[in-house]
Amino acid sequence: MTSIGIIGAGVAGLHLGLHLLQQDLDVTIITNRTAEQVRDGKIMNSVAHMSATIDIERTLGIADWPGTDAEYSYHYHYNGWGEDRRFEGTFAEPARILDYRIYLPHLMSEFVQRGGTLEYRDLSVAEIERLTDVHDLVVVSTGKGEIGALFPRREDKSPYTSPQRKLAVGFWKGVAPRDPRGVEISVAPPAGELLALPMWSFSGPVHALLFESVPGGPQEALTDRRYEDDPEAYRELTLQMLREFHPSIFERVDPAAFELQDGPRDILQGAVTPVLREDYVLLPNGKYLLALGDVHMTVDPVQAQGANSATYSAQVIADTIREDHVFDERFMRKVARRRAERLEASSDWVNTMIQNPPAPQIPRLFSEMVHDQALANRFTENFNFPIRQIDLLGSPDRVAAAVAQPASA
Repeated sequence: MTSIGIIGAGVAGLHLGLHLLQQDLDVTIITNRTAEQVRDGKIMNSVAHMSATIDIERTLGIADWPGTDAEYSYHYHYNGWGEDRRFEGTFAEPARILDYRIYLPHLMSEFVQRGGTLEYRDLSVAEIERLTDVHDLVVVSTGKGEIGALFPRREDKSPYTSPQRKLAVGFWKGVAPRDPRGVEISVAPPAGELLALPMWSFSGPVHALLFESVPGGPQEALTDRRYEDDPEAYRELTLQMLREFHPSIFERVDPAAFELQDGPRDILQGAVTPVLREDYVLLPNGKYLLALGDVHMTVDPVQAQGANSATYSAQVIADTIREDHVFDERFMRKVARRRAERLEASSDWVNTMIQNPPAPQIPRLFSEMVHDQALANRFTENFNFPIRQIDLLGSPDRVAAAVAQPASA
């Protein structure tokens, strides 16, 4: 029986593992955290699954979440440019946001119940290389430092060598939902952005407030100041930033009820440097490693493309394995070719949105969407379709063409 080893039990690795179990393959996922450690740990992200990803989950039998209320169908915008600031866009089908400390342990349990093997340990590069003598194919879906460096950086698709935003996300209570429910995106140059994401967590509905702060700007204190040093001072600082830069979200806050769901466990501060790496690497023993998920493509979370791209990529790998069990360079190139256009579009789209100073077409696009509902809906629905999105906003000429379309007149 064909044996597949997967490094990492994040959304990419678990989705791939579940796909491969549907093919009755021997699948082992190696991770350094148990389901209990994930469930009891700090937040990892504030991930929204678009309807295209939920469609993939349906094929895996993991799309139903009874007892939760995590779906939304709107994007509400506060535009940082121009005189008129507010507009909204709608999805054709709802998206969903679940706390990954609930989502990932459930997938780990499903993986084991369906016959997969979970192993718990840290791995060095040498140990990963030895796994290629145990498994017919080894897929690396997580890893920093020397593991990430196994896959060379693609300079043509990695324009930044440092983070373009400093990040701070907390799961807050005391924020009223929009009606109809939706994510709110507030753009406030030169401070940065704020995403208010309605999600389902351990206490039920909360809001993930994801501050995307321009380095050196007035909002970056939310990343640089440690919450643990003075929780009340951090709460007041958050309220101050909301009041000063994001009034459309501040108006939804009840200051008396505004607090993190579970203190230090419910806040994450840091930054990511966007990078797209090569799809595979040839090892000295003549075997290949295949990249997936964050180790392949790391994007800023501002456009919700990391996990959604990773689940798409996992499906491409699984579909390729279904037809081809010869894991040579031809197989690797096949995977690379089949997922390239969408993943490159996701990366290019996000990198365009976080450009500083802003790419010239982005202020125009946002200002036009204030008065053009069809264009706003198109932009929103394209969160499911990165290729369409970069076709829309990839250059000033593309935005000008979109604005001129009769359907959005």
